[in-house]
Order: sequence, then structure tokens, then C-alpha cells
Amino acid sequence: MYLHPLSVFFLVLVVAVASEVCVAVTTPLHGFRGCAVREFSFVAQKPGCKGLRITTDACWGRCQTWEKPILDPPYIHRHHRVCTYNRTRQMTARLPGCQPNVSPLYHYPMALHCHCAICSTQDAECETF
Repeated sequence: MYLHPLSVFFLVLVVAVASEVCVAVTTPLHGFRGCAVREFSFVAQKPGCKGLRITTDACWGRCQTWEKPILDPPYIHRHHRVCTYNRTRQMTARLPGCQPNVSPLYHYPMALHCHCAICSTQDAECETF
């Protein structure tokens, strides 16, 4: 049986991508290091409406972080990165049971790509201690 070289290339490419997807799906999350898009569910709520369970994609993971003491103020050099959104798509859901004067529309981001970066309060909750 003769296969065109281009057909063989695409077959190898499909097998390689499929094997990588299987590795990503079967990797235990507790051992994962890095930053990735992951399915996430939450209850969307706002005053005057009932809650709605939403499943979307969010950023999840662990990024390299370190601190070291230095002799001059502020006496510590920090490198803190968090797993955060790189690209998003704005999504809209319609909440049930809203009062007549309350808009049922609820807006939230869906992660398309994530990366390790300095935490920005414009699109994430950043905690400092």
C-alpha cells in the first residue's frame, strides 16, 4: 500500500498531538508545575437575582517565585509571579429569577491562554501580606 509523503506527515502529526493531549489529561494536578487553562465552575450571583452555576475556563497553576535578603532598603528582593490571564473572551450569562428592575445579564471572562506574570488588580484579586 502506497501512502503519499504528505499523508504520512499528517498522520504522524495527528498521533503526536493526540499523545500530548493524553499526557496533559492524565497528569495529576497535584504534581503539575506551570500555568494552564483549566475548567472551573462557580455560582454567579448578584443582588436581585437567583444564582446560576457556570462552568468556564480559568487560569490555574503554580509559578516560580522567590525572595532573597539584601543589605539595602527594602532589605528584600522579591520575584513573585502568579498564574493569570494572557488572553480572554468576555462571556455573558442570563441569571434566572431577577427582579423587574435588575438586569439578568452577568459578564465574566473565559480564559483562552494563561501565563505567569506579576499580579494585576485590573483583572485579578491580588493578596499581599
